[in-house]
Amino acid sequence: MNTRRTTVVAEPRGQVALVSVGFPVLGAVVVWGLKSIAGWVAGLSWAPLQGPFTLVASIPEPWATVGSVAVGAVLGLVVAGIAAHERLVVEVFNEGVELLKGGKHRSFDRTLVSGVFLDGKKLVLLGVDSGELARENHDLKPEELADAFQSHGYQWLDGDPYRDDYRRWVDGTPDLPPGANGLLKVRAEALRKDDKEDADELRDELSRLGVVVREEKKRQYWRLARPLP
Repeated sequence: MNTRRTTVVAEPRGQVALVSVGFPVLGAVVVWGLKSIAGWVAGLSWAPLQGPFTLVASIPEPWATVGSVAVGAVLGLVVAGIAAHERLVVEVFNEGVELLKGGKHRSFDRTLVSGVFLDGKKLVLLGVDSGELARENHDLKPEELADAFQSHGYQWLDGDPYRDDYRRWVDGTPDLPPGANGLLKVRAEALRKDDKEDADELRDELSRLGVVVREEKKRQYWRLARPLP
């Protein structure tokens, strides 16, 4: 039985451990620091948030210190959890690519991938119809990604070969497939609200219509995928 040769690209374990441990510690220190100056801030008539600082300053010791450290650590754990949820792991092998992020596992057969490139901090897999199979945020090392894909024979591109084809989207833009304007309008609202999950789902919906979309500072740009023969 042959063992599949797989190259995994992920954030270094030391970096992951630093985030997992460092954020709770940092949160505890920051909130404890705010507790320490609460009495001083409460005495400043011009300072904002007088109510919360006065309340914190009134809590007796050692409960004020214990509580501030505990609250800070919990907040740090929440931030570390969000970072872990957004962490991308890429598995590359001769027969395909697997992306693991946020508890989701996406697989792409090798025959569907025509090229791979980085668009800023996003990893993009191109399909054979010039559409995009995936566009994922990452904090991985570019050279490690390039080596992983090239070592398995994938075409690694210097940038988006279709970048000049994109046009700025405005509501009512002509030349789009039926229903695409409505999806782009809803997606614009999702981007405004920083609803990444909804924006990603709408990107997939647009992809099924043959529309490739990317954003810059919440402005959307689009192009049409090339129809397959």
